[in-house]
Amino acid sequence: MFNSIYKDRRILITGHTGFKGSWLALWLTEMGSEVVGYSLEPPTSPSHFEVLNIPMTSIIGDIRDFEKICEIFRQYQPEIVFHMAAQPLVRHSYKEPKETFEINVMGTINVFEACRKTSSVKAVVNITSDKCYENKEWIWGYRENDPMGGYDPYSASKGCSELVTTAYRNSFFYPDQYGKTHQILLASARSGNVIGGGDWAEDRLIPDIMRAVSRKEKVFIRNPIATRPWQHVLEPLSGYLHLGQKLSEGKMSFAQAWNFGPADESAITVENVVNHIKRFWNTIDYEIQNNPDNPHEAELLKLDCSKAHIQLGWKSVWNSLTTFKRTTEWYKKYYEQGTVSSLNDLNRYIRDAQEKQTEWAMK
Repeated sequence: MFNSIYKDRRILITGHTGFKGSWLALWLTEMGSEVVGYSLEPPTSPSHFEVLNIPMTSIIGDIRDFEKICEIFRQYQPEIVFHMAAQPLVRHSYKEPKETFEINVMGTINVFEACRKTSSVKAVVNITSDKCYENKEWIWGYRENDPMGGYDPYSASKGCSELVTTAYRNSFFYPDQYGKTHQILLASARSGNVIGGGDWAEDRLIPDIMRAVSRKEKVFIRNPIATRPWQHVLEPLSGYLHLGQKLSEGKMSFAQAWNFGPADESAITVENVVNHIKRFWNTIDYEIQNNPDNPHEAELLKLDCSKAHIQLGWKSVWNSLTTFKRTTEWYKKYYEQGTVSSLNDLNRYIRDAQEKQTEWAMK
């Protein structure tokens, strides 16, 4: 996979104890990478990171601690960096806007500065969000060159992180000067709503549903008509890894911003998502809870991923129904049997990608 670029390479992941970060750490260790993670303690209990027990170097620290980040880079000398550490929740950003901007903007700057000081670093992928765009809630997807924006503090902080990425690429990591004045290629990656086993974050639809059904309780749905493109967490991760491969191979044209999202058929309302999931766990029960005091959340947000499809050769592997099935079965097995099926899901995903002759999966 990925032209074997990750085997025996030292990879640093910020935010490795989070939902997406733990899945990425699992995948990289399975490919033979030497993985170093820098993050806060797992944000939930249980947590996907803890139940996986990944054989990696895990360092607990705050992305706002610049001196400690620089020390970690000096000590471990990573070659490829995936920056995923973030305050990831919209509703929390209304409660803690200062913290959100400090983590998502200054945290990004701290990582980039540490990369500048570390000669071993060759490739950096900054993972932001589809919410970085100025969302006009139109029916077509946003392209990578559409304006950054953000209604709420979280979305604005991700737009800022993208602007910081562009500034560092233009000022310090300019692709045309690669191999002359610097040795780093920098890209950013934007993805939509990701789901999958092992997410227990507050105020997210799938974790809320799974917690409720495990307790034999009814889940309350606050925004039933909100429409999102739902994709399994492994989908954007395959895009991040494919992008990291290209950067590590010194391919300067890939040092850009990239969207990784599902096909249009995966753009489904929240209430329809619940009904799809009920097909695989029929004891799920829900109630719509209309509260006019809820903070603003976007009703419609889609990405145009044509650039990734054409230039990177990336494409989705699982459709929405498969995504809901795999996700629901993960939680059902965890709560009813006490088993963690993440590695089985990863291996199944890779096999399906090979059957579809997806570029990154071919030997």
